[in-house]
Parts: sequence; C-alpha cells; structure tokens
Amino acid sequence: MKIAILSRKSSLYSTGRLREAAAERGHEVRVIDYLRCYMNITSHKPVVIFQGEELRGFDAVIPRVGAPHTFYGAAVVRQFEMMGTFCVAESQAITRSRDKLRSMQLLARRGIGLPVTSFANSTKDIEGLIDIVGGAPLVVKLLEGTQGVGVVLAETRKAAESVIAAFRELDANILVQEYIKEAGGTDIRAFVVGERVVASMMRHAAPGEFRSNIHRGGTAEKIRLTPEERSTAVRAARALGLNVAGVDMMRSNHGPVVLEVNSSPGLEGIEGASGVDVAGKIVEFIEKNAKHGRTRDRIKA
Repeated sequence: MKIAILSRKSSLYSTGRLREAAAERGHEVRVIDYLRCYMNITSHKPVVIFQGEELRGFDAVIPRVGAPHTFYGAAVVRQFEMMGTFCVAESQAITRSRDKLRSMQLLARRGIGLPVTSFANSTKDIEGLIDIVGGAPLVVKLLEGTQGVGVVLAETRKAAESVIAAFRELDANILVQEYIKEAGGTDIRAFVVGERVVASMMRHAAPGEFRSNIHRGGTAEKIRLTPEERSTAVRAARALGLNVAGVDMMRSNHGPVVLEVNSSPGLEGIEGASGVDVAGKIVEFIEKNAKHGRTRDRIKA
C-alpha cells in the first residue's frame, strides 16, 4: 500500500513510529507537511498539491494535525476525502474533537460519563457557573487549550470568580468543571483503534501540580482497565466519529468520566508505558479498512 502521513516534521516521535511500522509491513510511506500543501478545488477534479507535485495514488492518509493548525489541516484531509482516499481520521471528526464544547455536548447526548460542566458568555453569570459544578474547588479550561495549557485549578470561590472574570474580559471561551478530588492527580489514557482499546496507561501529576500531562512533568505506568472504562473509551471515540483516538478519563466516585478525546494522540508515552506496538496496531487497522471512497462519518451535529 501507499500511505501518506500528514505531519509537520518527520523527526517527531509519533510520525517516525508510524513510518517505521508501515515500512516494516512492506508499505510505501511518505511524510508530507500539510501546511505546505495547497489545493485545486475544481468540481469533479479535486487535487492536493505539494511542492508543485500533484499527490495522487495514495491508498490511505494518516493525519497528524496539530491543534494550532486544525482549520487548514482538516481542509487538506477533506480534499483527500474528496479524492476518494481513505483517511484514518476524517476531517469532520478532527474538527469535532478539537471543539471542546461541541465534543462534550456530543458525549453527553450519548450518555457518556463526564465531569459536571458549565458554560456561559456573560461575566454576569459567574455565580451560576460556579454553583452548577458544586462550588470550589473547580477547574477552568480554555476551549482552545491543549496538553494542559489553559487549564486552571481554582481552590476557592473568590479565586474561581477572579479567574473566570479574567478569561471572559479577554473574550476567551471557557468551560467550568467540577474538580474530581478522588482522582488524586491521576488520569487514564485509553488508546482506541477501531472498535477496541489497544493500550492504556495511568498518568500521575508531578509534585505540586494537578495536571497529569506527561508534557508537564507527569509520569505514566501501565494499567488494566475495567470493562466499564474500556466501554466508555470505545463509546467516546465512536461518538465523535474517530477511528483512532486517545481518550482521557478520570476515576470518580460515580464511575469513569471523560475529560477529552484526542484525534492525534501521541505514541511515545503510551508505547513506553504499555509496551504495546500502537503504531503497528494503527497500520493493521489501515490494512483491514482502507478502501477507495470509504468516508463513513455519519455523526449528527
């Protein structure tokens, strides 16, 4: 098969592992900087062009679209879909997962466990936002934040009011969520490929930090998920239309709650902690499912 990986750099760990795993299985692989692609949007003849070359003949595309470039990256993926190329992460699913509010609403509609969450526009409604989540301590999240950036723990009501007011004065869209104290600074990453969890890990926050992101000094270890956690992860990925997803969850007193569903989850942490060849699992999925014109996104909203 001929596979394209849409990524800014070949040197990135996840990009390198995917290229290596595909090559080991005898596939032809090419890494393409999606920001250097441009498109000819002509009726019945869609084309993606990279450095003057028309990109044709690919059996599958693996998008590794960074959050700051979601709009353009998704547009490139959409163009490949119009050409009939199988895309591991479809354009609608990528944009859907990057919109935290939209994804939370879709997960809620499917009855998937979530932290109690509130959202508003006016600073006049701060009291109500805080009351919905049960008061302080609480977590304030920027809708556009990734890897723990733009996530603030407000330990008192006064601090919560100040943080929320400051974000809104900057015209930043935020979510306010209950603080899951019983999680103790840990969360779970379940890596979903197709219809099953192929690897999982528990992440621990660094001392003095409540965010467990590995990029923020957190550590990770292999973990065995409960059947409910596995089911929650698969259902969350399916709710957003993602074939491959990193589902972040916490263990709360009322069961697993989903924090976020990632459309371009990193491989380094999960492969290191679990010992699973996750890149190989993704390539296997492509081998079984890549067919011309197979765009299957049917998610409403």
